[in-house]
Amino acid sequence: MEQLSREYRDRVLNQVSEEDVGKTLRLAGWIENIRDHGGVSFLDLRDMYGVMQIVLRDTSLLEGLTKEDCISVEGLIEHRDEDTYNPKIPTGTIELDASSIRVLGKVYQQLPFEIITSKETREDVRLKYRYLDLRNPKVRDNMIFRSRVISFLRQKMTDMGFLEIQTPILCASSPEGARDYIVPSRKFKGKFYALPQAPQQYKQLLMVSGFDKYFQIAPCFRDEDARADRSPGEFYQLDFEMSFATQEDVFRVGEEVLTQTFEKFAPEGAAVTKAPYPIISYKQAMLEFGSDKPDLRNPLRIIDVTEFFQRCTFRPFLKKTVRAIKVHAEMSKGFHEKLLAFANSIGMPGLGYLEVQEDLSYKGPIDKFIPSDMKKELMDLAGLEAGDTLFFISDKEKQAALFAGQIRNELGERLGLMEKNAFRFCFINDFPMYEYDPEEKKMIFTHNPFSMPQGGLDALEHQNAEDILAYQYDIVCNGVELSSGAVRNHDVKIMEKAFEIAGYTKEDLKKKFGALYNAFQFGAPPHAGMAPGIDRMIMLLRGEENIREVIPFPMNGNAQDLMCGAPGEITEMQLREAHIKVRD
Repeated sequence: MEQLSREYRDRVLNQVSEEDVGKTLRLAGWIENIRDHGGVSFLDLRDMYGVMQIVLRDTSLLEGLTKEDCISVEGLIEHRDEDTYNPKIPTGTIELDASSIRVLGKVYQQLPFEIITSKETREDVRLKYRYLDLRNPKVRDNMIFRSRVISFLRQKMTDMGFLEIQTPILCASSPEGARDYIVPSRKFKGKFYALPQAPQQYKQLLMVSGFDKYFQIAPCFRDEDARADRSPGEFYQLDFEMSFATQEDVFRVGEEVLTQTFEKFAPEGAAVTKAPYPIISYKQAMLEFGSDKPDLRNPLRIIDVTEFFQRCTFRPFLKKTVRAIKVHAEMSKGFHEKLLAFANSIGMPGLGYLEVQEDLSYKGPIDKFIPSDMKKELMDLAGLEAGDTLFFISDKEKQAALFAGQIRNELGERLGLMEKNAFRFCFINDFPMYEYDPEEKKMIFTHNPFSMPQGGLDALEHQNAEDILAYQYDIVCNGVELSSGAVRNHDVKIMEKAFEIAGYTKEDLKKKFGALYNAFQFGAPPHAGMAPGIDRMIMLLRGEENIREVIPFPMNGNAQDLMCGAPGEITEMQLREAHIKVRD
């Protein structure tokens, strides 16, 4: 017998092959399955890398063993009988004939679920026993995939000349954006740190410091509710910033990184948008797609027919915004009924439509309200042909856009119009800088308050605030916002005026954003950047519907760590040290 080199195992399971037949090896892992055939028994041994069949001709070795016991097993590698080959695994033609088994970690409790089918278990149970859930090869492979993607991104950014720099986790609270997670100070009574919602101010300060290109795989913390594509608590993004850069410079970097990442890691045969990505203004996106996160796999487009219907006699459309969607597909009466039910479920009172007949006449509930001499005008306006159906959505402008976007998405899905196995990217830019908040009764920033307004100081001083656009942009893929970014405001005078419009005084700036405000007094370079979300990228690439499937230890939808019991109570001593009293 050859000399054994390790205490627990000689090699991992994917390193065992037919070349090892005749060798005595020691292997280690978990018992995935036990099959007792009377005179001979079998174990399936699983480690992180693969599965190996273990044959136990001495059945006394099986005594006391249960599924998921962690064991080290020694024995001779043999060929399997040809009629027992398993082509589903790389080691399917060989097995280990066990001569001894050593239990390294015993299972003392009943398993809460079968490992191999853990994804079919209730999510709360999966998250409570996440360390068991992660043994499932499908769940485990998501984490290995995540590691590979992050490694690629890190290397790609380094190759492009970006310097990886870590920014602080304990920072000052920011009054903009989502809710902060706050951390009490023991040394400074009544004062608090915050966990960073993003490395926003620090990366801008790095540009002022003279670093030309920065990036990091940045953890971000926001106290906000969960969604399918947003994990509560924390998330990771590929954060990068560039000095002496324009919006177009950032676009080129984003396109190169994302295209190469998706081409490398997307499923085989997937179509990935090539650079340059389509650039769609926020205004155009809301009109044509009813969303600032358009899914370009859907070929349907929304058109504005408001002016046309103000000249018709259909009262429900008068003095409202009217949007229309043209579809060329056969639809049954049942289809219309189901689509109407969907429209009602999202808050629409109804859903008008017209069908174009072979003779180019119209059929539908609102045909009689369109004057005869205007029917040709509608046909030209919407580009109608025989067999088309035109759906109508009417409401106040903002709501009409949102409803139209939801109907567009539903039609694309129900009619099977969505492009398969494709990742379609676009930039959304020209976001409004401000909007009016009726609750606070003042102008507020719509997105990042540190963005440069288009037109600079002159626009801030002379344009209506709601008409000012910002150099802000998003990258969207398949209807998911992957990244937000902006050309940053680096000028003190512009900063003062921009925040003044949103109700901040110069003293507010010094108090809340003192580091940036002061730094901009010392020759700040123009700079710009963005931050693609890593969790969302991996969710898309893996085809997962829920972002928690690609995060090693996610919180549940209620922002609870069911495994470790967070948030939890702390001791009276800890409260006293942090100068905190819990009120009832």
